[in-house]
Amino acid sequence: MKFSYVYIITNKNNTVLYTGVTSNLQKRVYQHKNKTYKGFTSRYNCEKLVYYTEFTDINEAISFEKKIKAGNRKNKEKLINLTNPNWEDLSDGWLFNFN
Repeated sequence: MKFSYVYIITNKNNTVLYTGVTSNLQKRVYQHKNKTYKGFTSRYNCEKLVYYTEFTDINEAISFEKKIKAGNRKNKEKLINLTNPNWEDLSDGWLFNFN
């Protein structure tokens, strides 16, 4: 079974929030941490994974991502605080090897 993930990533001071969707969360976080693509997350140094949820249907994941993006920052913070109240990097300890 293939999974999809909706995630929120931030910078070290938690001042910027980026919401995304992917089918390979570890690889996508690796790309953010290594600034593989030039854009919003590389510009604002977003490399700390603070929230993610898993879906079995990509369409549900995309719909949830759009719902999060349509909300305000306060709603995103509430979502993060439900599962990660200390805003720790949930990718700490992951082994990355995507060369």
